[in-house]
Amino acid sequence: MRSYGEACTMAHALDLVGDRWALLLVRELLFGPRRFTDLQRALPRANSRILAQRLRELTGTGVLRRRRLAPPAGANVYELTDWGTDLEPVILHLGRWGSRSPHLNVDGDVSAVSAMIALRARASPVGLTAGIVVRFGEDHFTVRVTEGRIHVTRDATAEPDAVIDTDTVTFAALITRRLALSAATESGRLRLAGASAPVAQLFGSIGETRP
Repeated sequence: MRSYGEACTMAHALDLVGDRWALLLVRELLFGPRRFTDLQRALPRANSRILAQRLRELTGTGVLRRRRLAPPAGANVYELTDWGTDLEPVILHLGRWGSRSPHLNVDGDVSAVSAMIALRARASPVGLTAGIVVRFGEDHFTVRVTEGRIHVTRDATAEPDAVIDTDTVTFAALITRRLALSAATESGRLRLAGASAPVAQLFGSIGETRP
């Protein structure tokens, strides 16, 4: 592990997670364990050798752990340790900070997890309580909103108030307010089943001041 050689705790944090792709791997694991192939799919621009190296480093420092799933799956997966999970608010705040950059590449890659984290970071649906399933192809998430607080899990709840089927590029355009929800549904880029009101309130709250 390379080091800045400083006693500063911020510098030490960067020693641990400051290398290229490290924090993005943490981001991709925020909603649960993933296989190496899942991480490759989520980060298509990352060289597989570099990804493997970063995973070894993050595992070695205790940010991640590697374990084998029980049969019949039997696959090796990576997941955050409790200490690694403590990085979640850091990633959310970095996302909010980065969203104000004039240099943001809005046409870049968008993983399913990064789309959901952007929603958590930027939406503030005060007073809303709802369950909304978001499906990006094979990637399914449930957005549970309780009195305006957003919690995201990697699953599909049995009885949601609404179900959204779309792609990550369209979802990101909604988050950055480059695309209106009405335009997305009318064009077929987003398909909505169930109650439309909570979905409209959720996306309508993006950019509002958090309480």
